[in-house]
Amino acid sequence: MRKKARDPDNFQIELDAQLCFAIYGAAHAFTRTYKPLLEPLGLTYPQYLVMIALWEEDDQPVKAIGDRLGLDSGTLSPLLKRLEQSGLVARTRDRDDERQVRISLTAKGDDLRHKAAGVAGAIGRAVGCSKEEAVALRDELIALKQRLTQAAGEKETLSSV
Repeated sequence: MRKKARDPDNFQIELDAQLCFAIYGAAHAFTRTYKPLLEPLGLTYPQYLVMIALWEEDDQPVKAIGDRLGLDSGTLSPLLKRLEQSGLVARTRDRDDERQVRISLTAKGDDLRHKAAGVAGAIGRAVGCSKEEAVALRDELIALKQRLTQAAGEKETLSSV
């Protein structure tokens, strides 16, 4: 197959020129790197994120966890069910509002925090940059997400007018 000559006016439609494709590829590389680290813990990457959220603040409503992780209930509910079946979390109805379900760590889930302690360091070594560089990159990605979220919200507002 003959490669097309680059047209400076159409450069932006080339796959390798897409910022989103680079981020997509990096996200997949992160997931592949986490997999062998999380398998001994019995966790998938999304389950690990739920556990981190609970290690930071135990006994949260499902909605708060979903909002924190950017997951809808259709994605989050099966994750929580598997974590409950593994004995890592417990689901209970909120005493003040029976419609809300709260998620809390079990003793086994709390103990897993100590076993997971080395995961972040292993990922840091795999990333291969200084802590300061990693923090700066993370902050840039957070700012990018905020700008994209704002732009998407503006487009939704304009399209509904």
